[in-house]
This record gives sequence, C-alpha cells and structure tokens, in this order.
Amino acid sequence: MNNDTNRGSIRPEQFQKIDRSNYVFERIERKRLTAWQDIRYRLVSNKLAMTGFYIMCVVLLFAIFAPMISPHDHFTNDLPNANQAPSWQHLFGTDDLGRDMFERTWKGAQISLFVGFAAALIDLIIGIIYGGIMGYYGGKVDEAMNRFAEIIYAIPHLLVTILLLVVMEPSLTTIIVAMSITGWINMAWIVRGQIMQLKNQEYALASKALGAGAMRIIFRHLIPNAMGPILVTLTLTVPSAIFTEAFLSFLGLGVQSPVASWGTMINDGVKSMTLYPWRLMFPALFLSLMMFAFNVFGDGLRDAFDPKLKK
Repeated sequence: MNNDTNRGSIRPEQFQKIDRSNYVFERIERKRLTAWQDIRYRLVSNKLAMTGFYIMCVVLLFAIFAPMISPHDHFTNDLPNANQAPSWQHLFGTDDLGRDMFERTWKGAQISLFVGFAAALIDLIIGIIYGGIMGYYGGKVDEAMNRFAEIIYAIPHLLVTILLLVVMEPSLTTIIVAMSITGWINMAWIVRGQIMQLKNQEYALASKALGAGAMRIIFRHLIPNAMGPILVTLTLTVPSAIFTEAFLSFLGLGVQSPVASWGTMINDGVKSMTLYPWRLMFPALFLSLMMFAFNVFGDGLRDAFDPKLKK
C-alpha cells in the first residue's frame, strides 16, 4: 500500500534531462597494441635500457665512420710525435710510436666489435639448431644431446680458448672459432626449454596433423614464438664475447701488433699509465661503456619480454 502511494507521488517534473554534449562517455584510454608493439613500448619506457642503446649506437657509428674521416694512419709510425697528450691535432693523444690514438681506438673498436658480433652470431645459429632438435624430439635424442652439451660445458671455456690459440696461429678466425666451441651451449639450453614449452601448443599440433615435417614446425612455428628469450640471450652474449677478445688480446693471445684492438691497446697503456694515462684511458673507457651498454640494454630487453611485468 505504501509502495503504491510512493509511486503515485513521483511526478514527471521531478526529472531533469541530461545534457549529453557535456557528458564524458566511457572510452578506451589506450589504443590496442600488438605483442611486439607492447614490448617496444615497455622497452622505450625503460630509460636505463635506452641509455645503453644510445651508447651502443654512438660507439658503433664512431667505429664505422671515424677512421674514414681521420687524417692519420693507425699503422704509420711518427716517432717525433710519440706520447703526445690529447690535443686538437691528436684528439686522444699518441702512443710510444707516435701513432694517433683516436684512429687506433676506433680501429680497435672495429676488431673487438666484429669478434663479439661474429661469435654471438655463430652461437645463435648453432644454439637454435641444436637446442631446437633437443627440445622438439625429446626422449633419448634429447638425453644424448644434452649429455654431450654438459660434457662440453664442463670444460672451462677460457682454458679451451687459450689452448686453441696456443696451438693455432693467433688470428681473428682462431679467436672466433675458439670462443664458439663452448659459447653456443647456453643458447642451446634456452632454445631447448622454450621449444619444450611450445611444441604441445595447438598451432604446433595442428601443423603436425596437417603433415608438416619436424624442421618446418621448429623453424616456421616454434622458433619465431621463442624469439623473446633468444634475443635477450643474444644481447647478453655479445658483451661477453667482446670482453673475452679484449682479455685474450691483453694476454697477447689475440690479434698481434701492429693491428689494434681494445685489448692490445690496454696492454700497451698499462705499461705507461703513470706517465701517459691517456694511452690506457680511452680504450678502457670505451670497452667499459660497451660492457655497460650491452648489459643494461639486455636487462631492459629481458624485462620488456617478461609478461609478469606487463601493465
């Protein structure tokens, strides 16, 4: 009875029409992004990772173009100008033979970066093939291949590299081969783990049901979907290879004089760092910058691919 009375007391003039022109409707604040666009967004938002990326780009550009525009020759000795401090004529000074340190620093960057990228690329290729086969076939194939990888991994990497360089003639090819003998194992294990997770997904099973071969399934369907961890591992492999080359050259087992690399220049600079510190400072500085840049960029790339950090 009371409800009926209340209903009867509601009159049309009690209602007010809303002005829709000033009404903010619910809308999507952020446009839809694909998976790769979302990864790029999170990577660009990481300031430390982008700082590392910009440092990498600057050093790479100088390594490529600085020797082209430099008026000096990094092979030519100029004894009257030996051990000159940095000046407008010699931006990074000169060494004990009068050679321009600016030219030699960027020529050394070419050698060190080439070795690092080449070794990382070989590790990538071998690791994807070996790890893909291990992860896809599983069973006894996986067990046998995994045991072989564990045996190789148990041998100290640096020891194998030094022994090969002692037995073989020191050269860029020898260094790259020596570093690649055991360097691919971590990549293979990363790929193996990813393939084992992905091979039972619907798209992989559907491709197998339609008659696709194992290699097609691995390289057409599984590897592209595992590229996140693969790229992160590759990014962290490059600085390790660069440092290994510099360390071997520092010990005299890498490239030989008069060819310049950051390791050989640091070795020469250590001997006179109290009298001529610029000879050590510049190659050590750029080696440290590249180590920092690759590692922070690799960490940022890992965070960008990590779905747990997705907002």
